[in-house]
Amino acid sequence: MKQHQYFVSVQHLKDAKGNVSTYAQKLEFYTGNHDDIFQIVEKLESAKFFDEQTTKSFAVGLKLFSEVMLQHRDHPLFQEFMPQFGQFMKNLKQHVKKPESSLER
Repeated sequence: MKQHQYFVSVQHLKDAKGNVSTYAQKLEFYTGNHDDIFQIVEKLESAKFFDEQTTKSFAVGLKLFSEVMLQHRDHPLFQEFMPQFGQFMKNLKQHVKKPESSLER
């Protein structure tokens, strides 16, 4: 299967109390995705659902999660969730197509 290739790096900066992280390592991994995540970010930014940082976080998290779910669609973990996720994606795409309208908050 042809996929876009990505390298993801996550660094823990501070804990929930604001203390500097004690983790020295980063979470780093290579992954593929059937979609161009940079293009997805651009589309979501134009829809103005969230601020720039939230949009990037949402887009990357959504695409990483959905790719795992698609690759393992027969896994029991995803069976009940697949129909709802499909509906969520249809809804998201409809709202992205209307740049003048954003989702109700």
